Amino acid sequence: MLSRPKPGESEVDLLRFQSQFLAAGAAPAVQLVKKGSRRNGDSKPDQPPMQDHRDVVMLDNLPDLPPALVPAPLKRARPSPSCPLPEHEDPEERLNRHDQHITAVLTKIIERDTSSVAVNLPMPSGVAFPPVFHRLQGRQGKTATSGKRSIFAQEIAARRVSEAGVPPVREVVSTLDPPEGAVTCEALTPREQGSQLPCGSYSFQGPHLVTGKGLRGQEAEQEAQIIHEENVARLQAMAPEEILQEQQRLLAQLDPSLVAFLRSCSHTHVQGEKAAEEQRPGGPSVEVTGEEPILPAHHASEPRQEDEQEPGAPALALPMTPHKEWLHMDTVELEKLHWTQDLPPLRRQQTQERMQARFSLQGELLAPDVDLPTHLGLHHHGEEAERAGYSLQELFHLTRSRVSQQRALALHVLAQVIGRAQAGEFGDQLVGSVLHLLLDAGFLFLLRFSLDDRVDGVIAAAVQALRALLVAPGDEELLDSTFSWYHGALVFPLMPSQEDKEDEDEDEEPPTEKAKMKSPQEGNRPPSDLARHDVIKGLLATNLLPRLRYVLEVTCPGPSVVLDILAVLIRLARHSLESATRVLECPRLIETVVQEFLPTSWSPMGVGPTPSLHKVPCATAMKLLRVLASAGRNIAARLLSSFDLRSRLRRFIAEPPQELALPLEEAETLSTESFRLWAVAASYGQGGDLYRELYPVLMQALQAVPKELSPHSPQPLSMQRIASLLSLLTQLTLAASSTAPERSSDSAEASLSATSSLITWTQVSGLQPLVEPCLRQTLKLLPRPEMWSALGPVPTACLLFLDAYYQAWSQQPSLCPGDWLQDMEGLSEELLLPLLNQPTLGSLCDSLGRCSPLCNPLSCAPAPETLSSLVSLGCTGGRPPLSLAGSASPFPFLTALLSLFNTLAQIHKGLCGQLAAILAAPGLQNYFLQCVAPVAAPHLTPFSAWALRHEYHLQYLALTLAQRAATLQPEPATNAVLHHGVALALLSRLLPGSEHLAHELLLSCIFRPEFLPERASGGPEAADFSDRLSLGSGRDPGCRRGPQLAQACQDLPSIRSCYLTHCSLARASLLASQAVHRGELQRIPALLLPVPKEPLLPTDWPFLPLIHLYHRASDTPSGLPPADTVGTAMRALQWVLVLESWRPQALWAVPPAARLARLMCVFLVDSELFRETPIQHLVAALLAQLCQPEVLPNLNLDCPLPGLTSFPDLYANFLEHFESVSFGDHLFGALVLLPLQRRFSVTLRLTLFGEHVGALRALGLPLTQLPVSLECYTGPPEDNLALLQLYFRALVTGALRPRWCPVLYVVAVAHVNSFIFSQDPKSSDEVKAARRSMLQKTWLLADEGLRRHLLHYKLPNSALLEGFELYPQLPALRQQYLQRLTSGMLQNGGSEI
Repeated sequence: MLSRPKPGESEVDLLRFQSQFLAAGAAPAVQLVKKGSRRNGDSKPDQPPMQDHRDVVMLDNLPDLPPALVPAPLKRARPSPSCPLPEHEDPEERLNRHDQHITAVLTKIIERDTSSVAVNLPMPSGVAFPPVFHRLQGRQGKTATSGKRSIFAQEIAARRVSEAGVPPVREVVSTLDPPEGAVTCEALTPREQGSQLPCGSYSFQGPHLVTGKGLRGQEAEQEAQIIHEENVARLQAMAPEEILQEQQRLLAQLDPSLVAFLRSCSHTHVQGEKAAEEQRPGGPSVEVTGEEPILPAHHASEPRQEDEQEPGAPALALPMTPHKEWLHMDTVELEKLHWTQDLPPLRRQQTQERMQARFSLQGELLAPDVDLPTHLGLHHHGEEAERAGYSLQELFHLTRSRVSQQRALALHVLAQVIGRAQAGEFGDQLVGSVLHLLLDAGFLFLLRFSLDDRVDGVIAAAVQALRALLVAPGDEELLDSTFSWYHGALVFPLMPSQEDKEDEDEDEEPPTEKAKMKSPQEGNRPPSDLARHDVIKGLLATNLLPRLRYVLEVTCPGPSVVLDILAVLIRLARHSLESATRVLECPRLIETVVQEFLPTSWSPMGVGPTPSLHKVPCATAMKLLRVLASAGRNIAARLLSSFDLRSRLRRFIAEPPQELALPLEEAETLSTESFRLWAVAASYGQGGDLYRELYPVLMQALQAVPKELSPHSPQPLSMQRIASLLSLLTQLTLAASSTAPERSSDSAEASLSATSSLITWTQVSGLQPLVEPCLRQTLKLLPRPEMWSALGPVPTACLLFLDAYYQAWSQQPSLCPGDWLQDMEGLSEELLLPLLNQPTLGSLCDSLGRCSPLCNPLSCAPAPETLSSLVSLGCTGGRPPLSLAGSASPFPFLTALLSLFNTLAQIHKGLCGQLAAILAAPGLQNYFLQCVAPVAAPHLTPFSAWALRHEYHLQYLALTLAQRAATLQPEPATNAVLHHGVALALLSRLLPGSEHLAHELLLSCIFRPEFLPERASGGPEAADFSDRLSLGSGRDPGCRRGPQLAQACQDLPSIRSCYLTHCSLARASLLASQAVHRGELQRIPALLLPVPKEPLLPTDWPFLPLIHLYHRASDTPSGLPPADTVGTAMRALQWVLVLESWRPQALWAVPPAARLARLMCVFLVDSELFRETPIQHLVAALLAQLCQPEVLPNLNLDCPLPGLTSFPDLYANFLEHFESVSFGDHLFGALVLLPLQRRFSVTLRLTLFGEHVGALRALGLPLTQLPVSLECYTGPPEDNLALLQLYFRALVTGALRPRWCPVLYVVAVAHVNSFIFSQDPKSSDEVKAARRSMLQKTWLLADEGLRRHLLHYKLPNSALLEGFELYPQLPALRQQYLQRLTSGMLQNGGSEI
């Protein structure tokens, strides 16, 4: 038995097995049987099986080489024994003949000969291509023998018939689907043609209404045709007059809307045929013959042209003549060639109607009537094609174009439009805001989608537009130029002040905690909702940062795109601590910026524009890191430790800008930003190790400053670099005096600061001899304004360095105090005191008022394109020189000078009097007078908050110096009253971030006895004398202001303690502010200030203790009064009385109605507080101040009051409390009566007489103690009928009696008397009836006294016992009116009388 092949055996073994098998002649294990074909039936079983002739592979016949790759000879098929081939037939031809595969068709392609075939062009049509095929068309023409043929098969058959040749019309109608209502004249029989008018006469081309729908097969067509022929024959037999008469009769019977629809269908059908005839080569007069091919069925159902061209209208004039040989011009569609015509003439606007704004490619607003040439590319084929320019809607449409160049162009133009809009170039030429319109249209997300484009040009344009939207160039220039000012590195975050509701209660937490506690609701909100309130948050929610990182890292864009992206990142970092943290934590973003744009080694740059910024140092990248570090000390520590910024700082600071292989301007800016980044890190006490390494470099740079300050070559960039260097040295000097944080602190910031190396005093003690000559050199240029302006912030930086230097020197316990005291005296005698005597310093003080934003609120007006969701300082276009941020501003220099004076006066008391001479400058006094004037402060905008913060620094430093000088002077200063007024005004204006200043003002200036010279100059006696003159001598002696004011001056320490308790600020914010102003670098959390929503203290801060007492009493469930209620209320009322008497301008921002509401809170605290004698006297004195003739006209209870939702609600609560606990207290009653004056809302009087009538019995205030005139209640006459009826009811029922409520009794009698005797002819019938009824009831009163009072009332007179005068007898007119009324009563019902 032969063995089977096994794995591993080769082909040689297989051939050997085959030889053995054949030699043995054994039967095969498998027998091959050929089965019969299924098509031809089963195979016959009687036939023997076909022999299998196998191919035997002979090993000896195998060639040694592989066969050549040449075509083999054709093989002939071997005939089967059962089916021999004919001898005369080639087997290959037979095989090819029966081969049905597609390859057999494609092998031999013979082109058809078309030389003799006529070419028939398709019929031109005015409708769209391709036409729409309706299934109903195929069904109408289908015959019964069509079988199951598809619509496509029927259409192909129709086309083949039309191409083969058109048979007679009858055959065409029977085989093809005729058009609906399109039977031609040739389709009629000869008899019908003979009896019919010519086709052209009436254009009867087939039935229009009767289509035969609903019938089957050919019957539908035949019946419709028969009906149509009958109608045509009847019309031809009628006269034209009969046709018109019948037409009018039908129109009268049919629905007008149906008639209009039929006319429109006929009009459209006829117009389509006319347009088709006009476009044929032979003209519209070519007749249709039977030999010409008929249009396919679907052409009849195509929509026709809607606009019919008038017969006299000129044909469309094209600039060229179309030819058939042109591509796709076989059919000339004229309506699509309108764009090739000349532009229509420009329409001149004759009215004031608004038009759509259009812009040029440079973003300029084009006038509606401007006529520009077309080669500028400003004309297009949309709406108003004759007007040049693109509208915003068209630009938005272009941004979605499939052509990348158009997308890039549209984004570029939009960027230009945004830039010009922010610069205010459009002014009042546009209605509404461009930025508002763009953001509402989704422009923000359009830019985000464009950033994901694949085309680099589109990405570049999108980045440019994003920068134009987010970044205001003037803002960055302003913040950079003021970095070296007094606390200039601290800035407000550029984020909207409208916080979410869940974030409003987080004011007590530091900024770092706010950033960590992100609300889950905000994280789940979609980007569109976030962008509606905050554009930056909405962008960050769209994964903008990873995309910008990809563009920087992968696409390697050009220099302009890189700078735009870095500017956008800077703007994102300025938004908030949260945004800065997200920029820092974006994967590989900061690594890419540091590695690509801040390398330590690079190739020298040639002359000309830079082809790429990658691997080249970039100053904007360094600025980005500086802004990130300003957001928090933790971020600064991570930047220094994780991104190897120390080596970068060493690299860019070690070499002077001239030796860096960069353009000089870029090198200067890079060096400046390096100094600023180091200064920011030093502000947290970090980076001290770099000072030891770069000490020689800093000394060399400091020694070169006098040469650069020469009067011939002060360059702006060099001045900024020098100022940044001095700011760095200032922070390093403060670090030498700063103490390390407590080891018990667990915060991450404290741990990071603890690891930072500290700088010792010996390392910075040698800087002062190098900086002082620089200050001397700059002060020599003070008399030259142009050179002084060119110095920029250098003099300010020098003064601030000396301030920090002496402050740190005085805190060194191991040094002798005599050394620094002697040095201070030398500085004062040689430099500072001569400066005070210079006239130029007086000129600087004189310009304070002109540059002050507080005195010029219009200088802080918001920019024309201001968005609440996108905060900007609005400094685009720069600021005028005479402004706080201008080049001629005196604020930075005078603020630094006052800071130095305060430090010297604090350390050396002997210099205080000499240095305080600056406060006597006339310009400074005039400036203070303008600050205390009753003028509203500027509206709080981002720029006004920034500017006012720097102005408040100057005011605070001046007040601190005045307070130090006043403490050392034996007599009150002449300007003490003015300084106290400035301090009071400043306290209510300070913004968040200045908590330390507010706390210090409360501790020192506000309650300082030296700032109240009236206490020792007869102020209380003068107030008492004034009260006697105005109110008489019959007043209670205890209620006079003189003793109250004297007692308040003695209780100033207690008053200060009370206000320090109730005006307390957030502790975390206060500690951060104290660390900044005291130079405690290790405790500074960030250089990013809180959001300036509103001032720290309200304008009514003197009433805060009273408001707190009222709220605590309302929130106490048991109703028990808080502890020390009497003391708190008394201290607050004492201080309010002092301000009302001696500083009335401090309360001008609090309306008199608001002051009245605050006094009412004293009575609402509990039921016993108002009974205390000191409280009674103080409230009575304050009420007398409110009722003065010059104050009373300003008392308006009908307007909204600050801190009060509704005065009527408060008054209703006040009345309820009066009914419960007053027991007829006269002072309580006076406060109840004061809002009931006639000029106030009738709601208050209705509340008393309608809901609280019982309170009338307790209102026993005598007429002589009424704080206002009685005429304020009685005139003018009351016109409210409901209130008059309540007056009369209270009088008649006895609820209102003269001995219970004398004041309101007089008021009610006066108004009722005026009403019953009034004879106004304009009165309504209801009023007349009520007047007649009230007079009748008065005449019938049983109480003779009340009856006499109501009828004989004459005038109010508080000197009389009743409070009014009476007529001895009624006047004649009233007597006649009364007799006429009573006589009518007797006639109608005399028995009743």
